[in-house]
Amino acid sequence: MQPIDHLVKSCRFRCLCLIILLFPVPALAQQVSVNVEGDHPQLKANAEAFIGDVEGRSADNLRRYASTAVSQAERALRALGYYRPVIDWWVEEGDADDLAELILDIQPGPPVRVTSRKVDIRGAASSDETFTSNLPEHPAVGDVLNHGDYANLRDVIQTRARRRGYFDGEFVTRTLRVDPEALTAEITLVYDSGKRYQLGAVTFEDGHWFEIGLLRDFVTFEPGTPYHTDEIARLNSDLSGSGYFSGVDIDASPASAEDGVIPVRIGLTRRDRRSVAAGVGFSTDVGPRLRGTWREHWINPMGHKRGAETELSKPRQNLSTWYELPLDPPMTDLIRLTAGYQREDIENVESEQLVLGQQWQHQLDDGWLQVLSIRWEGERFNIGDDEKGTSSLLLPGIGYSKRHADSPLDPSQGYRLQLDVTGSHRAVLSDADILHVNAFAKGLYTLAGNHRFLARFHIGGVATNRFEDVPPSLRFFAGGDQSVRGYGYETLSPENDNGVPVGGRYLMVGSAEYQYEFVDNWRAAVFVDHGNAVNDLFDPLATGAGVGIRWVSPVGPLRLDVAKGLDPEFGGGWRIHFSMGPEL
Repeated sequence: MQPIDHLVKSCRFRCLCLIILLFPVPALAQQVSVNVEGDHPQLKANAEAFIGDVEGRSADNLRRYASTAVSQAERALRALGYYRPVIDWWVEEGDADDLAELILDIQPGPPVRVTSRKVDIRGAASSDETFTSNLPEHPAVGDVLNHGDYANLRDVIQTRARRRGYFDGEFVTRTLRVDPEALTAEITLVYDSGKRYQLGAVTFEDGHWFEIGLLRDFVTFEPGTPYHTDEIARLNSDLSGSGYFSGVDIDASPASAEDGVIPVRIGLTRRDRRSVAAGVGFSTDVGPRLRGTWREHWINPMGHKRGAETELSKPRQNLSTWYELPLDPPMTDLIRLTAGYQREDIENVESEQLVLGQQWQHQLDDGWLQVLSIRWEGERFNIGDDEKGTSSLLLPGIGYSKRHADSPLDPSQGYRLQLDVTGSHRAVLSDADILHVNAFAKGLYTLAGNHRFLARFHIGGVATNRFEDVPPSLRFFAGGDQSVRGYGYETLSPENDNGVPVGGRYLMVGSAEYQYEFVDNWRAAVFVDHGNAVNDLFDPLATGAGVGIRWVSPVGPLRLDVAKGLDPEFGGGWRIHFSMGPEL
């Protein structure tokens, strides 16, 4: 019997599938249509949102549902201040092709307007200017009543109270009196904040291993500081970003407060001591490249770190090591000892460089990052077999940089500024007298969500009494993905008698770019670049222009450009440029 039963069931299933294919079920569609008299798109949208999707109903079923739909539409209009609407409805019968439809015809009537608004902050918050200032302006006297604006005003007051430590605060009075006949609304909000809580002593749970002095350097507030959630969030972010911990647990609950003082207890989980990473990249400047890093995130309880990095590509190979000592505050200030070796062979310019140095990094109060450095550079170079030499330079230097962006990966606005000055003198362990200045600025602004404007400027100069003694690493070259597009990488510079780029005394590069986001994470771009590396400030500059595509991938922005160098005498022509990384 089982084979017969199986055959019968199989036949039934196949017949059912055939019926479905031959007589498809009509597609479901919204069966309530809302018409609002006058120009009130918000009212129409709100009524449709309150009613929701109504599908798969007969005409009789829609008639029974009509009173519910009218009630929902009335609630939607009241939320926006219209308390006296006139709503008519009827059902249009469907046919074989169209479903029945319930039509709501709404005359909104006159709106309710706010005739008085009283917002009174009492308690300690009354003298807290940050709390009381910039409260939402709406609903204001004369506005059409909007219940959403009223709820937002209440929520802002309560949220500020929690963020700023007024944990005992409450509304003494919270009323919204509406007179639909008189078309008036009166708002009264009286909030008593109570006292403001304070942050107490910070304690670290046992087991963190590090010196307590190092951990306390992460704490930027003193006991008795008025509570603010930003203080706790900043402490959490700084500890998490230190590279020492895999877990940070901060307990600053007001429930544990004593006499308005909240103790701060921190539990820390130490991360793995070492990590290794490798990656593959590509740019049209250097072609495929392999990167590798090794880091020891903590060496001793004082928080010292060390690491090594390497990058291998056809024109450039380097290996560098560093040792880092945290200062106070350890989030921004440090001393770094470095050593590195680099070999380059770009456009007939060969060089080998050995570097030993020390940096002291300190963040100023205005947000600028200051780096004082001293390094020794030994370099051996060969420029087109015409200019060979070695150099030994002791280069003290100072640098300032500042970066502001609303997103680290794909910002919509921001800027990056950088200035570096280094020098050497023959009297101090150096083969040449050199003053080297390098300045960079880049800005990004987004208009109306999808129109992005970028500008970039890069200038530099080297002062010396004998330019032949300046090694290639301190000369200037232009051209390439991050310079003047439409020209080869570092091909723009003065040339020797054999046509080999030898580097210039000055660098001047500017760029302007417009991007349009046509779908999420995809942007079209047009750009123009102008600049050169020159020996005289009045020497001609090269121009490149082109179009490109930008994709904000999960691993970071990718850029593909097609550029035309407009000056053939500088080697300009059609070139494809590919690069990756954040705009700033």
